Amino acid sequence: MQNLRQRKLWLFGIIAIAVIVILILFAAPNSSGRKDDSGSTYGRNPYGYGAWYEYMSNKEIPIKRWRKPFEQFLDQDVQDVTYIQIRSKTDFQLSRLIEHDLSSSEYDWVSQGNTLVIIGEHQPATAAPFESLISNRVRPLSDQQIKIETTRRHQSDNETQKLLGDQYGAVVWEKTIGKGKVIYSATPYLAANAYQDFPDNYEFLAELVSQNKAIWVDEYIHGYKDKETIAQEQEENVLSYLAKTPLFLLFIQTVIIALIASISAFRRFGSPNIPKTAIVDNSTAYIDALAGVLEKAESTDFVVDTVGKDEQRKLQASLGLGASLVDENTLLSAWQVQREESSAELSKLLKINNTKQKISEAQLIAWIQKWQKIIES
Repeated sequence: MQNLRQRKLWLFGIIAIAVIVILILFAAPNSSGRKDDSGSTYGRNPYGYGAWYEYMSNKEIPIKRWRKPFEQFLDQDVQDVTYIQIRSKTDFQLSRLIEHDLSSSEYDWVSQGNTLVIIGEHQPATAAPFESLISNRVRPLSDQQIKIETTRRHQSDNETQKLLGDQYGAVVWEKTIGKGKVIYSATPYLAANAYQDFPDNYEFLAELVSQNKAIWVDEYIHGYKDKETIAQEQEENVLSYLAKTPLFLLFIQTVIIALIASISAFRRFGSPNIPKTAIVDNSTAYIDALAGVLEKAESTDFVVDTVGKDEQRKLQASLGLGASLVDENTLLSAWQVQREESSAELSKLLKINNTKQKISEAQLIAWIQKWQKIIES
């Protein structure tokens, strides 16, 4: 009973662990499927770029959205292309923006004559005021005033050129690589929806990105994917996904715990216990069966006769009278001579033997006990 209870507890524990793992895998929020409209050309909130994208479309400037990983864009054999990545407001507030280090493939792609624009490049804060209006350095003779809301500035060096900035440093700058270049912006809100009352911001960004034949905006980083990309990502195996996350360790631990629990609780891998075959005693089985029949038939006279004769033979053997039954007087005389005791009790027992009448169950038990008492004395 105790082993059965322990097995149930182990089984309940295994089921509970499995349920927890399933909830973690399927009920936890999936950040890879979220859409962040901050910095997206689909976004209509103050931090989105939907108004600027519409501004570019109205001016019939060829601009398109890219909804696949940037690595797939690099695999295309294209030149004279501008690729724009606008960092999200969430990333910027969490200080997740870091200085973008170009990979070897990105470096080669830019050097072929393409332009990579990164809006929202992390830079250190300076003593500059948070809000400022800065003149366009690309067109010094114009009266453009671009609104900037950040204290972060880039300190220009020999490898970079300031495109928009003040005495505190560059807000927008570029770096030439081969035939192409990389343009950076220290603020992610350069032409956000919140600046629709400042058309110079929109025009300034349009001038920066319109120097090539085609313009592409990265929407994949904001969670927007085309059908082909979604189908391809859904084909990934669950285990391969877990292998890339800390949940894989939890999965392995759960499997190990479940195996140990199964082995210790159920002992499936131990030597089998072979039950012993019970040896049937035919004599005992016959006696038990006969006793059951006699009890139902209330045939106490047969029991008294059979048991009485057997008890009398045992008594005769102890008195030296042999195995053959003797008459009552002979047995009583031998009892008095050898035991030197009153034969009244023995006479009563022998009288019951000879009457062969039915007696009650209580009387039968008392009669047998008296016989055993006499024989053992």
